[in-house]
Amino acid sequence: MLEELIAAGFGGQGVLSMGMTLAYAGMIENKEITWMPSYGPEMRGGTANCITIISDTKISSPIISVFDSAIILNQPSMDKFESKVKPGGLLIYESTNIIKPTTRTDIEVFAIPAATEAVKMKNSKTLNMIMLGAYLERRPVVKLESVLEALKKVLPERYHNLLPVNKSALERGAELIEKEMISLGEAF
Repeated sequence: MLEELIAAGFGGQGVLSMGMTLAYAGMIENKEITWMPSYGPEMRGGTANCITIISDTKISSPIISVFDSAIILNQPSMDKFESKVKPGGLLIYESTNIIKPTTRTDIEVFAIPAATEAVKMKNSKTLNMIMLGAYLERRPVVKLESVLEALKKVLPERYHNLLPVNKSALERGAELIEKEMISLGEAF
């Protein structure tokens, strides 16, 4: 198994922590991982993305330009990375922030209203975990239990009281993509 993922959006949306959580979950499962963040000088509002690679075997290089999957949280990231998903790959995007979705037909595309769902959960910071839950439902590269354990390492201890809400967000993301798959008539 080799999964090369790009997660991209604005700073403050949890893009980097989403990728880091996935990387830690891979480490917990004794997989080979790389995590390469990229962000501008702004604290919030600037562009941010990270490449996370998870593999059962050694990873030859963390520097890649095409991806198996993409999690896209804003329009500039969609414009930049939609063409970088390999044919047959997966693109999951946050549907309330994307004005012009991809028109590609050679990849799986799922629109997830994570921002709306995060507001319903009364915690806008769960957007990234909703998206990660959706991704893991379609590409189960690590177990949910490993992600929850990884969150204990990624989140500062003062935020460990938010672990249950993050678990709920991951589960909600999985439900949303299942619903999307059913509406597309896919069997899973």
